[in-house]
Amino acid sequence: MDLFDPQVITGNLPQFWRGLWMTLQLTTIALLFGFVAAIPLAVMRLSRNPLVATPVAAYTYFFRGTPMLVQLLLVYYGASQWEWMRAAWEAGHPLWTLFREPYFCALFAFGLNTCAYTVEILAGSMRNTPHGELEAAKAMGMTRLKALQRIVIPSALRRMIPTYSNEVILMLQGSAIASAVTLVDLTGAARNVYSRHFAPFEAFVFVGLIYLMLTFVLVGLFKLAEQRWLAHLAPRKAGAGRSS
Repeated sequence: MDLFDPQVITGNLPQFWRGLWMTLQLTTIALLFGFVAAIPLAVMRLSRNPLVATPVAAYTYFFRGTPMLVQLLLVYYGASQWEWMRAAWEAGHPLWTLFREPYFCALFAFGLNTCAYTVEILAGSMRNTPHGELEAAKAMGMTRLKALQRIVIPSALRRMIPTYSNEVILMLQGSAIASAVTLVDLTGAARNVYSRHFAPFEAFVFVGLIYLMLTFVLVGLFKLAEQRWLAHLAPRKAGAGRSS
């Protein structure tokens, strides 16, 4: 018997492509939601008012301190245990229709998880804003809000690129748990192929290679982003700027 049967892969390519599309959808939408929501939350995280900063700190602590699989299962299976959700169910509210769908539950859980990490990444980058940039904003008469909009947040977004690239890659790989709530992503497709053909080696090696390829693409894109927006932070080469 052959150790590797390529027909197992070629015969199930449509299912793998559908799984790839599901993985890309979940990862992209969750990252977009998490990134957009993280900007105002990061500002709140740095607030000197404990009534503003503490709830955000508690949110990020919970989602960074518990496994994403547990969070997903809590959203998918635990929604019906909430009193307000049961009331929505009994009333036929559209909210219940959303939470009974595994796709929405996965997006909701993934988005909250990546948002928590992004908040801390962005907040840390904002804390490290060079003092000279803040002084320049004051010298130009900018209010704190204007300085946030024009100096602090744009500067922090650029400087967080290397750290945020790790979060994007981890989110891509973490999305493999979507199959736990019946979604057929890449991992779910591999499980289906394995159960049908009893060929775990072919199914999971092929899916692993797809994840590896996606990771290489993401690393390359973030390297280009660093060269584009962080070129001024790169160390100068010896002799650079000297006249000949």
